[in-house]
Amino acid sequence: MTERLYYTDSFLREFDAQVVACEAIDGRFEVLLDRTAFYPTSGGQPYDTGKLGGANVSDVFEREEDHEVVHVVDEPLPPGPVHGAIDWERRFDHIQQHTGQHLLSAAFLKLFSFPTVSFHLGREICTIDLDAPALVPRHLEEAERLACQAVFDDRPIAVTFRQKEELTELGVRKQVEREGTLRLIAIEGFDIQPCGGTHALRTGQVGVILVRKVERQKQVWRVEFVSGGRAIAAARGDFYTLGAAAREIGCGMSEVPAMVMKMIEERKAAHRERGQLAGRLAELEAAALLSTGEKIIVHAFDEGDPAFLRQVAARLAASPGVRAVVASRSAHQFVFARAKEAGGDMGRALREVLAPAGGKGGGSKEFAQGTVPEAANIDDLLAQARSFLQHES
Repeated sequence: MTERLYYTDSFLREFDAQVVACEAIDGRFEVLLDRTAFYPTSGGQPYDTGKLGGANVSDVFEREEDHEVVHVVDEPLPPGPVHGAIDWERRFDHIQQHTGQHLLSAAFLKLFSFPTVSFHLGREICTIDLDAPALVPRHLEEAERLACQAVFDDRPIAVTFRQKEELTELGVRKQVEREGTLRLIAIEGFDIQPCGGTHALRTGQVGVILVRKVERQKQVWRVEFVSGGRAIAAARGDFYTLGAAAREIGCGMSEVPAMVMKMIEERKAAHRERGQLAGRLAELEAAALLSTGEKIIVHAFDEGDPAFLRQVAARLAASPGVRAVVASRSAHQFVFARAKEAGGDMGRALREVLAPAGGKGGGSKEFAQGTVPEAANIDDLLAQARSFLQHES
């Protein structure tokens, strides 16, 4: 069984070991060592990367059948001594995130009795799933504040090994099903929890914990957070984003939310006004087309979105006996419509006219709409539509 050096020293960056086995599988090599400082994916925490001799370690996992730690490398390693080096930047990031999780989970439990049911350490963000009836901003703010206070207190973190039956009297946060000797992570005066991951020596090494988002996920509440260097990067990114928004709007950063709300309301009002004007324009355009007295109306507008075309077509079809085809050159959109008693199948007419030009769409016997490729000749298609409707009458 591989000796796991990270169990007792998460800050071990380099180590010496013996290559026990190396097997080529699907173009990669899986290596077993007698001892390792590489952490395998487990408990929501991803694997370490780094070097074994001259080989790059791209994955580390625990084999299910015998619980051996398997190192995936890009070149074969012969049996015998090998020097390992951990990618320290990645390891320390994981240390900060996982220790931050212990602190945040403990804070939610201490303050509100909300237990953590799962944890995930992602490439950019981390999440904990809480068993809670509801989560409101006050819960997030108070838990974040308490967890950060534990960071500022710079509490020592100890690793101990105990039997499962001892856990209850020690006051662990969450019971585990695993039997035998368990590894405990004890944050002085704040939290104690069985865990096999890598953690800080003192809480101060976490730096800071920042809650980012919360959402309901089936039966739990999922809280996104970042710690340490990730929290600094996130805060800096927020600062740049808010600053850019303030410059574009022309206000101070503290005024951005109020200005955005004002702009949203103005946009809604403008949209309503535009809709009213478009409706009035559609009414006028339809009246002008109907003034000729023709019962087959075919017309193209240089500009106009699909909604405008539908409004014009609906007004034309409201006139007895009228069958109409209207199009927009800018939107490459067509609408076929008819009065109820006019007869004819507008859905079939649309397909017969547009399909040969690569157009798509459909509809009912009374109303159909579709689009054509930009290369299609709108005027030719309208001429074909007129001819089709004339022959169908």
